[in-house]
Amino acid sequence: MQSLNEPDFKALVDSHPKAIMLTAQDGSIAYVNDQFERVTGYRQEEIVGHNPSILSSGMHSREFYIDMWQSLERDKRWEGLIWNRRKNGETYPQWLNIYPVEHEGGAFYTGVFMDVGELTANDERLAALAYYDPLTELPNRTLFQEFLKARACQREPADRCFAVLFIDLDFFKSVNDLHGHDYGDRVLKQAAVCIQGVLRKGDLVARLSGDEFAAIVELQEPSEINAVCERMASAFRKPVSVDFREYFLSASVGAALYPRHAESASDLLLKADRAMYAAKTAGRACYRVYSAEESEQGQHQQMLSEALVASLKVAPEEFSVMYQPQYDLRSGAMVGMEALMRWRHPELGAVSPGEFVPLAEQRGLIHELTEQLVRCITRDLTRHDFGTHGNMRLAINISARQIADDRLEVLLEPFFTRLQLAGWCPELEITETHLMNLSPRCLDKLRDFGKRGVMVAIDDFGTGYSSLAYLHALPVHVLKIDRQFVQRLGPDSRDSRIVSAILGIADALELEVVAEGIETEAQKAKLQELNCHRGQGFLMARPTPLESLVRQATSG
Repeated sequence: MQSLNEPDFKALVDSHPKAIMLTAQDGSIAYVNDQFERVTGYRQEEIVGHNPSILSSGMHSREFYIDMWQSLERDKRWEGLIWNRRKNGETYPQWLNIYPVEHEGGAFYTGVFMDVGELTANDERLAALAYYDPLTELPNRTLFQEFLKARACQREPADRCFAVLFIDLDFFKSVNDLHGHDYGDRVLKQAAVCIQGVLRKGDLVARLSGDEFAAIVELQEPSEINAVCERMASAFRKPVSVDFREYFLSASVGAALYPRHAESASDLLLKADRAMYAAKTAGRACYRVYSAEESEQGQHQQMLSEALVASLKVAPEEFSVMYQPQYDLRSGAMVGMEALMRWRHPELGAVSPGEFVPLAEQRGLIHELTEQLVRCITRDLTRHDFGTHGNMRLAINISARQIADDRLEVLLEPFFTRLQLAGWCPELEITETHLMNLSPRCLDKLRDFGKRGVMVAIDDFGTGYSSLAYLHALPVHVLKIDRQFVQRLGPDSRDSRIVSAILGIADALELEVVAEGIETEAQKAKLQELNCHRGQGFLMARPTPLESLVRQATSG
């Protein structure tokens, strides 16, 4: 094979798609290729002999360049994002590789770079794949982190600052699940357009992964951040249109300010992420600016979330069920029980259902939690014979989100059949607020359960906004009066009149009523006076293992 001579090699370098600059040991520029001129605007005769500092944007600190040269001496290479200035004065980001070379006994440094601000052009598409997300054509996580490092190193006046936003689309997984990944990709592209529409010239947005985006937002003063975050959250309150279909998204937005919350790029992104998680904890579709207190709470929630995922997958023995008996308030006989999920983690201890049940809903794990509930109840009923219980109720709580999930019916149908064969009457409890928002298709599913002998109960009744007409149309059999009304029962209290009104509605609609949270004899007596049908609460019995209830029934 014939070797390349020097003119051939020069022609090859000059046609290289990246800009190349060769500097001598004295720091002067010895050679640049044709692409260098296209990127910087400087012709070879204008730049050779000058120091590379002629290209400096002045945006990097002295420490930035010290770190660069230390890396060159230590690793014999430096690679990263740097902001430089073109001949026309415009600053631009370039991805720069520097490494030493020897030629004809001389030592040089070679700098190879490209303008990453223009990487999505077709002639550099292959190069763009390393730094840009191919779907949205936004910078990817790697490039964003380099932009952020460079921005955090820039020298700015004391009154200037910037913020990092972390933007996560809420429940985006359901888009892929319902419509497929192709449709989901088109929704993501529109979401990227929405985010870019909020930002101003000079701001930068990137797609980090999946449905997560981040942005660097320039601010005149820190107080501007709230308005920016509000605009970002509001941008997703309008429907996203894809293929003539509208889809309603929402976004949880977190923000961290430089230098108030952190001065390093990694800490800024981490704290913006924690602020975003605080927004999710607060109910989603909102924003949070980083605060140490909310971050601590968010870290706890994240730790709890990770533990819940692991326990559901590999440690089913951590879950159990307690049973709270329900009594006929006239005869005092036990007529049913509510199954209540419990989780004891080896390190976290007993975790309140008020914490882990909403967490399971947020993380899309509520079906897996219901699987554990069914497994535990089935195990308990197999181990402990409750004796003759006639048509005793056994109530379980389900999330409204599960009703649209076809897996629920597959899980519950054999379970309910087994209960009914054993003489139990299954009951599903759904909170009033969630029940009011169910689609006609979901309500039909509840009706189908009712036709198969499963009772449907409205939990926490009185806390929602049911109209009498709508209540009449719902496929329900039982109203459970929320404990807040029971706890304030008195001879002439407004809550007594509310409970009396609920009982009147139930009588007119031929519904049964259960009072929750009975803790005193006075409350029980008032409910008996009002002819409430059933009751449960600490006064009569606390939640207990089924084994204890079996012993009570046997001894009784």
